[in-house]
Order: sequence, then structure tokens, then C-alpha cells
Amino acid sequence: MSLLQKIAEIEAEMARTQKNKATSNHLGLLKAKMAKLRRELICPKGGGGGGPGEGFDVAKTGDARIGFVGFPSVGKSTLLSNLAGVYSEVAAYEFTTLTTVPGVIRYKGAKIQLLDLPGIIEGAKDGKGRGRQVIAVARTCNLILIVLDVLKPLGHKKLIEHELEGFGIRLNKTPPNIGFKRKDKGGINFTATCPQSEMDADSVKSILSEYKIHNADVTLRCDATADDLIDCVEGNRVYIPCIYVLNKIDQISVEELDIIYKVPHCVPISAHSRWNFDDLLEKIWDYLHLVRIYTKPKGQLPDYTSPVVLQDSTTTVEDFCVKIHKTLIKEFKHALVWGSSVKHNPQKVGREHTMDDEDVIQLVKK
Repeated sequence: MSLLQKIAEIEAEMARTQKNKATSNHLGLLKAKMAKLRRELICPKGGGGGGPGEGFDVAKTGDARIGFVGFPSVGKSTLLSNLAGVYSEVAAYEFTTLTTVPGVIRYKGAKIQLLDLPGIIEGAKDGKGRGRQVIAVARTCNLILIVLDVLKPLGHKKLIEHELEGFGIRLNKTPPNIGFKRKDKGGINFTATCPQSEMDADSVKSILSEYKIHNADVTLRCDATADDLIDCVEGNRVYIPCIYVLNKIDQISVEELDIIYKVPHCVPISAHSRWNFDDLLEKIWDYLHLVRIYTKPKGQLPDYTSPVVLQDSTTTVEDFCVKIHKTLIKEFKHALVWGSSVKHNPQKVGREHTMDDEDVIQLVKK
């Protein structure tokens, strides 16, 4: 029996099983089995294979990477062409784009790489079309734009989310607050620091036994589900922010547009007419969480034209030095910082100091 047949069989059994307290352990076990089979599907045993395929190995450049994901003919290529000025083949038939087409835009001093990925189809996570390669590239992005046709129902949104979820991509979510540590002996030590609506010691043990883990410390610090624990054990999930771009708004009424604007994480645009691009770029900037640091050579004015751009999780002076050149930290003595991260301007700081957006820094070497 093939992997896909096994997965289909488990999905069918899950659909048949009623959801209640008595069946929660059984459902958790089925979910764990399915996660293991999906992992084998993504990374087949024995490696080899035919490589990633033409056009999929795009080098990562710039300060952030954004992937356009969507069904064929929703306007991804038109959006890339009008945003970045890059020619991506556009036509009225489906599957015009067959490889990854890269483009670059500069926004607020940051260099952002855009990737127009080939249209995915239902069953992409199971390897249909070139879905596996497309979603593998999507996993490397800092932000995913799911491009949807505003005329087609939001069923498309559900299908794409399902495909990406099946490939270990979690959209607009944070990693579950679960402590998981394997050990050599002592059995399963289960602790919950808050009330649990779904998980208990037995369900945790049954899921871990499917992974042949019989000794581990598990601490649930949130109201966790079986999926959360499986994600934690698998350890290969990526948590990526996502914006839903509803294209072709030139074909709907103003009343419909008002309703769309209330949907969370959504931006309505018209890629063809270049409508609402400002709003889209502003939302992209918010979701990327980038921090700009301006440099100031000694005795000169700060350079406001080309900031050093960092992720907001890595904004210490040491991170800044490493971004410029990894040998710079060896010669580092201290830094002078101007901006909202310091109490007075300038302030002398060490390598652990955390900087804010649009701070100015001057490095002093030994």
C-alpha cells in the first residue's frame, strides 16, 4: 500500500470517528500516525530523487523574502510585474508560470525579495503537480502572500491553508507553549500548568508511544491540542505570517469591498489596475517586523539612505555587527547610540544593548 493510500485510509477513519472525550485518545493516535506518514512523503527515505527541479533553487537575497502562493490564474504574475517591474509571463490560461520567478522591491530602505511561485492545485501537499517543490520554497519565506480571486469563494483560501498545513507550515500562528524533553529513563512525566480541555496524561502517552517515545518530560503551559503536541514532537514546523491578497476588486461592488475590508489579515487589490498597492506594501512592512538601523561614521552625519535592516527578534548591537561582517565583533569596544532605545543621546552601550527601529549607531573599535 502506498503512502498516499495509507494517509487516505487514516483520513477516512478520522472522518468516521465521532469527536468526544472517549475517542480523543484514538483520534490523537491517528493524527500522530498521519504526521509520521506526511513526514515520509515530504522527505522520502533513501534521499536521492530527481532534485528540486528547474527554477526552484532561487538564492535568498535581500533583507526578507516573500512568496506568492495561490491557485493558477489569480493574478500572481501580474502582481509581481507591477510591484517589482519584473516580467513574469502573463496569459489568460492556467499554469502560465512553471518555475519560480524572483523579483526585488525596495521599501523604506529595505531590500525585499519577491517570489512568484507556480500555481498550486488541490493535492499539492501529496505531490500533485509540482506542489511539493512550490511548498518547499514557501517554507523558506519570511512572509507568505496568498493571492485569491475575489470572485471565487473563500473556499480557495481553505484549500490552500489545508495544503500548506499538510506541509508543516503554520500561518499567522505562534509555536505552542509546550515543554518537551526526551530522557533515557523515568517514563513519561506529564505536567499541565493550566486547565486542559482536550489533553490528559493518557492522550499524551498514546501520542508519544506512536513515536516510540517512552521516556520524556512534557509540560503543557497552554490549553494544548493533539495537533500542538504532534507539532512539538515533529519539530520541523515553520510559523510564518500570512496576508490574504484579494485580487480583481475592479469587478465587485463597493458594498462587497466594505465587507472584505473587515476580514482579518486581508488586503483587497487590483493587480491589473494597480489599485491599493500602498495599503498592501504598508501591511507587508508591518507583518515582516523589520528594524532599520542607520550608521554614523565618526565626525560625519548619519547615512539615512541605506539602513542596515534586522529582524525584530535579533536587534542587539552584536547582531548588528554580525550582519555587517562577522569579524567586526572581535574588534568591538563599545557603541554610541541615538534614538528611542536609549535614555539620553548619544548613549554609550555594550554589545548586549537592544536597538529600536530607526536608531542611529556609531561603532568604536579597540
